[in-house]
Amino acid sequence: MGKLAARSLRYRIGGFTATFLALFIGATLVMACGGLMETGIRNVAPPERLVGADLLITGDRTHEVASGKKHKKETPLPERVSLPVGLVDKARAVPGVRSATGERTFDAAVLGGTEVKVQAHGWESAALTPYGLTAGSEPVGRNDVVLDTETARRAGATAGSRIRIAAHGSAATYTVSGIARARTAVPQATLFFSATEAARLSGRPESVADIAVTLVPGARLDDVRKGIQEAFTGNPVTLLSGDDRGAVEHPEVVQGGEDLVALSGVVGGLVILVVAFVVAGTVALSASQRGRELALLRAIGTSTGQLRRMLLGETLMVMVLAGAAAWPAGPVVGRRLFETLVESGMVAETVRFSQGWIPAMPAYGALLLTAVGGGLLGSARAVRARPVEALGEAAVQKPGLHPVRIVVGLLFLAGTVALALVTALVLRGPVAASTAGPTVMCCAIALALLGPWFAKLVTLLLHWPVRVLAGPSGRLAALNCRARTAKVAAIATPVMLASAIATGNLYLQTTTAALADRAFADNLRADAVLTSAAGGVDPALLARVRALPSVAGAGAYVTSRAYTEKPHDGKENKKGLPLQGVSAEGVGQTLAVKASAGSLDGLRGDAVALPETVAHRMHRTVGDTITLRLGDGARADVRIVALFKGREGFDTALTSAELLAPHTTAGLPSQILVRADGDRGRLMADLGALAAQHPGLKVAGRDAVTAAQAESNRTQASVNYLIIGMLVAYTALSVVNTTAVAVGNRRKEFALQRLTGATRGQVLRMMTVEGGLVALVGLLLGGVAAASTLVPFGYALGDAGTITGPPSIALTVIGAGLALTLAATLVPTWWALRSRPVEAARA
Repeated sequence: MGKLAARSLRYRIGGFTATFLALFIGATLVMACGGLMETGIRNVAPPERLVGADLLITGDRTHEVASGKKHKKETPLPERVSLPVGLVDKARAVPGVRSATGERTFDAAVLGGTEVKVQAHGWESAALTPYGLTAGSEPVGRNDVVLDTETARRAGATAGSRIRIAAHGSAATYTVSGIARARTAVPQATLFFSATEAARLSGRPESVADIAVTLVPGARLDDVRKGIQEAFTGNPVTLLSGDDRGAVEHPEVVQGGEDLVALSGVVGGLVILVVAFVVAGTVALSASQRGRELALLRAIGTSTGQLRRMLLGETLMVMVLAGAAAWPAGPVVGRRLFETLVESGMVAETVRFSQGWIPAMPAYGALLLTAVGGGLLGSARAVRARPVEALGEAAVQKPGLHPVRIVVGLLFLAGTVALALVTALVLRGPVAASTAGPTVMCCAIALALLGPWFAKLVTLLLHWPVRVLAGPSGRLAALNCRARTAKVAAIATPVMLASAIATGNLYLQTTTAALADRAFADNLRADAVLTSAAGGVDPALLARVRALPSVAGAGAYVTSRAYTEKPHDGKENKKGLPLQGVSAEGVGQTLAVKASAGSLDGLRGDAVALPETVAHRMHRTVGDTITLRLGDGARADVRIVALFKGREGFDTALTSAELLAPHTTAGLPSQILVRADGDRGRLMADLGALAAQHPGLKVAGRDAVTAAQAESNRTQASVNYLIIGMLVAYTALSVVNTTAVAVGNRRKEFALQRLTGATRGQVLRMMTVEGGLVALVGLLLGGVAAASTLVPFGYALGDAGTITGPPSIALTVIGAGLALTLAATLVPTWWALRSRPVEAARA
């Protein structure tokens, strides 16, 4: 049977090419997602500026979150965790340590004609790269600074130049005492102050961002690590070496790795699911086209086991070729996807893409299961039928589905109903998207499994309209579709999958993005916002802003996240409770928050205002005290001073800016929100004049702020658009693949029609109507699957909003579905009609 299988490949190039393409592209996508997951798990970010340090000591940024009654999960804290400066001497005293440098790290900006955002440090950190002076001298005095060569070039500065630098909420003029060049590539723009000035500008002179350790020659890293852990007993720290050191320079790498693992897992699962259906459908359709051949083999005495082995051999041969081709293609596609994620900002550009042999294993496993399962299931009827019955079935389609397929399809249909009910009745607001997304896939699977039933129903409904509108060609096309419901379903299934995934998920994304934009805009009552070029805004500016005659109210504003501890909110987001630090004097004028209990005037010191839903889940009210774990790991016992009605899906607690700001990485409020007292134009003019007196201070109007927030939301959503586009592109290819296979095997039918008097034009018109009817079946079923997620999601939104999105999405999906199906139908038909009818009928 192996020889027969090999010979079958030679004479059925078209069908096996379609199977090869489905398997190859499917395995490539799964392997690419595996590469993304491996990259996220390894999360390798090689050090750049700190490459000279053998060991880096940082504050412990992990926090344990209860994920159940007995289980806890570690999650990274959102802010930098500083270390007491006294630990530097302890590290220096550990045997085997040559040097221990306490680093000051903070954002700054070189002002002037070209603003250059930089990362600032004390000069003692220069030796860790190392940096060497190319001109001038090291910074000694309070007004000295050393620039790296690239920063000096962009700022147009040389040794001895006077430049203005903004840092930690203020700006001052400094003398460029020197220009330094790194011995290794450091893309981050960098400058160095004297040790005392760096301590002052960091805002935390009593602490350091990290401790960089170098070892004496011959010292063992493990022994030094153990010695430091013993010396730091009672101080939770993290010790990093090798490529892990890069996470100190780029703290966003920690969270980005977790996000990449989660994303690649979800996408990989969806890809495997879609690939399984596409491959199974393609293989099954290709096998069903050989019904007469298999029937004849059964009639001459071939056993069912021999037929199965032949089909299995054919599939395995194609699978081996597809797997071999996917081996080099997978990493290439994976790297391209990774680069796109980096461009979107989801992954830090310093993370190194890693893909070894491990991702190939699940890809090949999925390849084997889908190929073999699809081939065997697709030819199950011809293999198991009696010889005489098999010959009959080869000519006429036998109605009915396999009982197992019916049961599984009905189970997925029931799952669709259950998910839709949970989305509509249990969840509220944008969080309902968590179940709305899987609903469309569940419904699509049900429709694919029960495809012949639904295809027959839709063709019956469209039969008479098609006959009336398309004439004789439409009548024949409608009769063909009714007689071949199984094959119509096989062709319509990829159309249904592509349209369902595209329509359902794209409108989910546009709706959630619109809800986020609306929530931000509705909450912001300020007419202008003051920000700084770097390092936050000095709170002392508040008094000057409030004194302006055009100002009705102003308040500091800073954001972060915290985790509830006593009591713990069991339904808290895994990334914590969003916090907004505000000024009690200005919150009523700048934010659209109204207390339903208590008063927002109490937001001073260790105080918090909670959304009613969060307080209800925690069984707390005004006057009670709760414990929060703030973003830098510090615990804070805060008193609830007010409750307010939060926006569903966007629960955010309010606390005082003086409490929250010191526990953020910058250490200062990020903005000052300002409300106009009447004329907005006058307000902007007054604030512009104030900003001119404080270099580095920037003024933005309300419209600019909301537009920037909307753009940020779109950038985050671009990752989801990429994923959806990848899945839709694959299913669109399968539309062409499946349709071409189905039409290419009807050469004899076309020849008989022409021998009975039909012209080429009549056959082409019939196939045009038939292709349009098949596309319409797929699009209607795809619309049903999309509605199964959008209708419950729209109901769950309630007063929060409605399904939002441009009509061009639906129009593009419909147009693309029709165009692809018609092109895949008419091109093979035209090719088949090129041969003479008599020759084609004898073939």
